[in-house]
Amino acid sequence: MLHKMVFGCCQLFLHCVAEEVLVVSNVCVLFHLRSLSAFREDSWFKSLFVRKVDPRKDAHSHLLAKKEDNNLYKIQFHNVKPECLDAYNELCAAVLPSIHADPEYSCELVGTWNTWYGEQDQAVHLWRYRGGYPALTEVMNKLRQNKEFTDYRKERGKMLLSRRNQLLLEFSFWNEPVPRPGPNIYELRSYQLRPGTMIEWGNYWARAIAFRQENQEAVGGFFSQIGSLYTVHHLWAYKDLQSRENTRNAAWQREGWDEVVYYTVLPLGRQPLP
Repeated sequence: MLHKMVFGCCQLFLHCVAEEVLVVSNVCVLFHLRSLSAFREDSWFKSLFVRKVDPRKDAHSHLLAKKEDNNLYKIQFHNVKPECLDAYNELCAAVLPSIHADPEYSCELVGTWNTWYGEQDQAVHLWRYRGGYPALTEVMNKLRQNKEFTDYRKERGKMLLSRRNQLLLEFSFWNEPVPRPGPNIYELRSYQLRPGTMIEWGNYWARAIAFRQENQEAVGGFFSQIGSLYTVHHLWAYKDLQSRENTRNAAWQREGWDEVVYYTVLPLGRQPLP
């Protein structure tokens, strides 16, 4: 088990930092082929055609996102120099929880992870801004005046190879991410959709999420607003890798799960993300 994670509040960040990890994985051909063997002939024939969605005049984000809480999320991917990873984690642990805990900042550190499988020497941070874009703008303006944070950014820059981020909204049918007892591993599954298929993706997964709630593994579901567009992120939590395997296998035994995966990942998904 490689490194560290925090999920939730400042206290968890400080005291559980060595207990949990994030597994970043892509959707690959292996997952597709597992669903094909169980398909009936008529289902296979139907899969050749993408189901059409009626044209809408509303923005997709208005139809898919939660409206009651007006939350905006930012996900950050930092590729760290291998020799600097420990120092990077210590620097983040010293600064980021204080921002999370300060009521002057309308943001919360939902989670921060190091990858275990996937791209190595990578850190992932997920922030929540309660109040949407105005809250994000307010926090950014205040942080520019925060000497501790500007020093942190300067020191952090010496440790990074590259970085990227996205602004995200929550799917209305997913639970809001909340702290949970650990230790756990987290899996971030990211999908690049074909333009125009986000509504259809949401329609399928609004039904499919019921198959994945028995073990409380569904943490959060998001889609991009700014950054790489037509991107979906699903975040799952498991006790360990064997629990992950058992939970995923159990889902395949539920009638309808294979169809949802097949119709979304193959026709709607353009390609898995790196």
